[in-house]
Amino acid sequence: MRPTTWLTNHFLIAMPSMADPNFTHTVTLICDHDAEHGAIGLVFNRTLDLLESDLIDQLGMDTSKMANPDKPVYDGGPVQVERGFILHSRTDPDRESWDSSLTVSDQLALTTSQDILAAIAENRGPKQHLIALGYAGWGPGQLEYEIAQNAWLHAPADPAIIFETPIDQRWQQAALLMGVDINAMGMTAGHA
Repeated sequence: MRPTTWLTNHFLIAMPSMADPNFTHTVTLICDHDAEHGAIGLVFNRTLDLLESDLIDQLGMDTSKMANPDKPVYDGGPVQVERGFILHSRTDPDRESWDSSLTVSDQLALTTSQDILAAIAENRGPKQHLIALGYAGWGPGQLEYEIAQNAWLHAPADPAIIFETPIDQRWQQAALLMGVDINAMGMTAGHA
């Protein structure tokens, strides 16, 4: 029997046949997964027509010290699209004391509080991060059912794919973690 958090810190890779336009050709980091609440994750290979500096400026913060003001804001998923989520590295845990964080792994965390945005604006935030609006969510048992129906592949997360791989290559590179050339797969999949 799998532990109830078996997909936490895994990539969820949409199969080529994924019909839901919210998830076509996406890769999602599962940030939390348990039998009682289901799963939450962030899509990290779709961007919005919005820059981090624009978003932070809209919150009334000074963006003049930002290290990379032209980083895009991501479309994190179809749930609560007005809410911001910051997926970031945990390379310096002593420095990180954000007000509202969820530890995903010893390398990754998800934070929703404005103090991390202020730190990013002042160029003292996490070494690696992305900002997303919205998240992906599944009710109890829903994600397991969708996996059984061949809607998704899953693989252990690799922060290098999140933060270092070009956005347009993340879906393919995540699948390659499993040795799968997702571009070579057909639009239908069978059951083993």
